[in-house]
Amino acid sequence: MVNCEPYGGLLQHCWFDRDLTVAGKVLVKDNNKNNNNNNKVVSRLVKIDKPILRIPMLAIHLNRDIGSEGFKPNKQTQCTPILSAVITDALSKQKEGEGDESADKKVSKVPPASSLSARHHPLLLNLLSKQLQCSVDDIVDFELNVVDCQPGAIGGGEDEFVFVGRLDNLCSSYCAIRALIDTTTAGDGDGDGESSLAEETNIRCVALFDNEEVGSDSAQGAGSPLMADTISRVATLLAATNKNKEEDGEEGVVQRCLTNSFLISADMAHALHPNYSDKHDSDHAPKLGSGMVLKHNANQRYATASTSASLFRQVCLRAGVPTAEFSVRSDMACGSTIGPILASGLGLRVVDVGVPQLAMHSIREMCAVVDVAYCIACFRMFYKEFSDIKRNVDPDIPSSGKILGEMIDVPCHHL
Repeated sequence: MVNCEPYGGLLQHCWFDRDLTVAGKVLVKDNNKNNNNNNKVVSRLVKIDKPILRIPMLAIHLNRDIGSEGFKPNKQTQCTPILSAVITDALSKQKEGEGDESADKKVSKVPPASSLSARHHPLLLNLLSKQLQCSVDDIVDFELNVVDCQPGAIGGGEDEFVFVGRLDNLCSSYCAIRALIDTTTAGDGDGDGESSLAEETNIRCVALFDNEEVGSDSAQGAGSPLMADTISRVATLLAATNKNKEEDGEEGVVQRCLTNSFLISADMAHALHPNYSDKHDSDHAPKLGSGMVLKHNANQRYATASTSASLFRQVCLRAGVPTAEFSVRSDMACGSTIGPILASGLGLRVVDVGVPQLAMHSIREMCAVVDVAYCIACFRMFYKEFSDIKRNVDPDIPSSGKILGEMIDVPCHHL
């Protein structure tokens, strides 16, 4: 068995009877011959490309009440994955010191309590070393997550759906990065990425954050000082570079930059579920294929305001992308995003948007293919023409106001 801990608000019941594996970050010793430092440790990404774990359901014969009482597995005692049935002879010899001539040598083979092999199953360590093409002794530590082995697929009667895990929120992350690349190189959808960047008065960027599902209070989360520090350093450097030109100088440059910036907080949105229509506000229930969804909440669970929503709709209008509105039922609790965290911490104007999806936080989620295309088109337009939109449409910026920044912030969920 492999002891693991649930992360965020997952739907644990859908992890049963699935082909599972592990993926994440592994710290290994750097054995590069050109490296004279034998203590050097490097970080490497890993994913074991075969099913090695499984959480089997209890047979119906032993759980007759599941139909009437529901499936409510205990996260500590009933959600532990199985790795193997027995330890192979080779691994047993490696761990227990079999084959040594003396009892003293056998005892010396037992790893100390502080070692990695004492804390983790030797079979798991061997699988990792094989995937990384290093020895088990080179593995220093790791951060691994249990993930589904099944690859993503395009499905539906007309191939209109995307079926894959972690759409929330790798979909927005991919679309934002794709749009930034397309609008800063010659190979974008319109073939004028370089020219649009050459005439840009704003700073185009994407910010990807982790740990949104558990409150964003981590070194790599939206609650960290990473965003504020980055904006401060860039704005100060640009002000120092332009201090001899007709600019306002360095005084208050960071505050002016934040005031004039515009942030798209892009997370996925809830689409109308055809089997649970009573869980939605009938007036604010976007469907799959609705385009970009603007998310609203009077209690500031989303940071969308009238001005930010109007400016974003202008972007979608120019891009030919449809929009829809989402608001949770008044008698239900509302989820949240990193939008309010960054809006309150930085004083930015924010709009919370997303691609509509079903099965959010399931091991296997789904959205519409066309909505992914809509999202990329919208973000491309945002990067290319938002300077003009702000200059001519924005009610909060005087006609002579300077425009210093724009960004898309996307929580990149734990893999």
